Parts: sequence; C-alpha cells; structure tokens
Amino acid sequence: MLELLTEKFGGTLSKLKGARKLTDKVINDALRDIRLALLEADVDYEVAKSFLKRVRERALSQEVKRNLSPAEQVITIVYEELVNILGKEKEDLKKGTVLFVGLQGTGKTTTIGKIANLLKKKGFKVAVSSTDVRRPAAMLQLERLAERIGVPYYSFEEGLSAVQIAERAVQRAKQDGVDYLLLDTAGRLHVDEELMEELKEIKERVKPSEIIYVADAMQGQTALETAKTFHELLGLTGVVLTKMDGDARGGLALSVRESLGVPIKFIGVGEKVEDIEPFYPDRIAQRILGLGDIQSLVERAQEVIPEDKAQHLSAKVLAGDFNLEDLRDMLRMIQNMGPLDKLLGMIPGIGAQMKNIKVDEKQFKRIEAVINSMTPEERRNPRIINMSRKKRIAAGSGTSISEVNKVLKRYEEMRKMMRKMKGMAGMPLPKFPFKF
Repeated sequence: MLELLTEKFGGTLSKLKGARKLTDKVINDALRDIRLALLEADVDYEVAKSFLKRVRERALSQEVKRNLSPAEQVITIVYEELVNILGKEKEDLKKGTVLFVGLQGTGKTTTIGKIANLLKKKGFKVAVSSTDVRRPAAMLQLERLAERIGVPYYSFEEGLSAVQIAERAVQRAKQDGVDYLLLDTAGRLHVDEELMEELKEIKERVKPSEIIYVADAMQGQTALETAKTFHELLGLTGVVLTKMDGDARGGLALSVRESLGVPIKFIGVGEKVEDIEPFYPDRIAQRILGLGDIQSLVERAQEVIPEDKAQHLSAKVLAGDFNLEDLRDMLRMIQNMGPLDKLLGMIPGIGAQMKNIKVDEKQFKRIEAVINSMTPEERRNPRIINMSRKKRIAAGSGTSISEVNKVLKRYEEMRKMMRKMKGMAGMPLPKFPFKF
C-alpha cells in the first residue's frame, strides 16, 4: 500500500541526511522532489501546492527543534503536514442509518459487508439492506454477505421503490434496536440526474446519520471529481477508499480531506471480508515516510493471538526455553494475521522495499510440515535428531534432508537471537520524534 509515495519520499528525505543545516537551497531541492512525488502519485494540484507551501514556511521558521538534525527537522514537518491533510485524527462512523453511495464497480456492496463485519466484531448490533431495485443481483450479493458474516439483511416484497425500501428498512431497524443500519444504493457507470434525484429523496425521507461515498483508490483524480459532484448534491459526511492494496498511487487518499472537507472513514486493503481498516491519518503518514505502522501490526496480532497464548510464548522466549513446538505456534500465528507482504509493509524501513521483496508463503507450510513430522520428543529437544531421524522426517514431510537441516539451522539462529533479546530486556527504547 502506497509503495510509490513511500519510495519517492524515502529517496527525497535520504538526500537530506548529509546536510549540516537547512538553507534555502537544501529546502527547495527537497520540496522540488516532494512536489514531483505528489504529482506523480496523482495528488490534486491545489492540495500539493498548499502542502508544499506550509512545509516550506515551517522549515524556514524558527519553530524547528535545535536538537534535531536537518533531515529530522524536515521529516518531522513533512510528517505533521501529511497528518494534517489526511485529516488529523481518525473519525468513527456515527450510529444510525448509514447511506452508501457511489458508482458501479467501486466495490460498494462488498464494502458494506466488510464494514458490517467490522462493526459486529466490535460488539455493535448491525443490519444491512439494499435499495438497488434495478440490479437484483446486487441485492442478492449483499444478502449472501450478510448471511456469511451473521448480520440481518432486511428484504421486502417486490414492487417497492428504492425510497419505500429505505423507509421500511429504517422502521425495522428502530424496532430491532439496531446500532447501525447500512443501506446500499443503486450505482451507475456515470453520474446521471435520475440517480441523484433518487438519492436526494432517500436522504430526505430517512435522514441518515452518515452519507458515505465509496471510491476506487486506483481512479485517482477521476474519482475525486465524481466525489465532488456527489458532495455538492448530497452533502457527503465521509469517504471509503477501496483497492488500496492494489496499484493505487495514493493521490486520492491525500486529496480527499482537503478537497472535499470530509474525512476518509475506512480503506479496503484486500478482497476478503476482513480486509478493511479504519483510516488513521497518523499511521498512513508513517507508512508514506517508510516508518511502518506498528500500531496496526500490534492490533492485528491481538485479534488472532489469544492473550494467554501470547503471554505463555513470550514467557518461554524470555526464559530461553524456545523449542520447535513454539516455532510452529509462531508460524501459525503469523499466517493467521494475513498475507506476509502486508505485514512486512507495516514494519519500519520495509515498506519502500516491498516491491523488490518476493514473499513465498509456501515456505511456511513446508517448515510446518517438517516440524509436524518430528516426534514430540524431537520437537522439544532437537539435539537428538541424527541422520537416521532426519531421513525419517524428510520422508514424512515430503521434503529433503537438506530442507530439514535448513529448518534446524533457522531454529538455532532464532534461539540464539531470543537469548540476546533476553539479555536486552529492560533496556530503554531509542528516542523517536513521533508518537506511537
């Protein structure tokens, strides 16, 4: 996600490391590169212009901290200004009826299912319904998504208009005591008068708490212009960006808040129902600058790793008692957290290099197969594994003696690293100019 911006910003800011002080030339050179990076990422021209102006004014002012190097000063300013144009703080979805609007092909219906699933996991009572009477397949798609994630889908008899369905869905949601009613609406390949009139009437009748525009992040400025049209006619309260895991250049994410004045609420980061994230401006700014996203990584780990299991494993690691059964448990936990390339992108310093990293997740399965082919005694005490045992393990796992040796070598290297970590326990963390 945002690899283009991360790569460009990283290259620009790395040039500052040799500067002894911030002169006009140093700042202008850096801003020229940043300007090219923003425009190449398809950031709105006026947004880019305003952003660069603020960075330049602050870089040349006396507000920078004396204990920071020139590179750190510029990075700090750029980070804070990125957070500003991204929206400053995360904004939650307001309870009530949430109307989702947008064009066809942006993933609107799928996004509703993802958000319903996310809200349900947080303990909210959620229901969904569709007013897209022109496309029965869209209704059926949302109904099946609702069944899959375990939330009610409100369906009504045929022949009702979109407005009538919306009204009845709202009435039923009130009767059921629903926290969030997520309403899908009809889409078009382009904006037309009939569509907008229908949406305006639905808005007037149901008085939604939110009107959310769903945009394809890969469409860049085209999506921004369409969003402006919807905003002028309906008064949007938020945006969801889909396909942020694809080849999106990031320009739309940086342009929405400043151009429309409404926040980005969520971003879609994959095809699975779990692949949606609340939009945190500070975390996105950190990713753009190659600083990773440790908060999201920790939260994802907490979702899939039981607390007691994590504490047990960490206690064993710190005690220096780390065996192959523990390694197998760790591999399973990592795989449950999602695609490895996404996890690596959250680690500081890795994001900009992701396009050059080929992650072979099949290796995880092969390592696990090798460990599963060992006896409990061998997993707990790998030192007893001699050549005859290696032959048996290789045959049982469908691998080779060479691969068994590699697994044992990697385990031993990890065990040594764990011992070093044990010796480092209690050491203070290095200072960092950003809050985590």
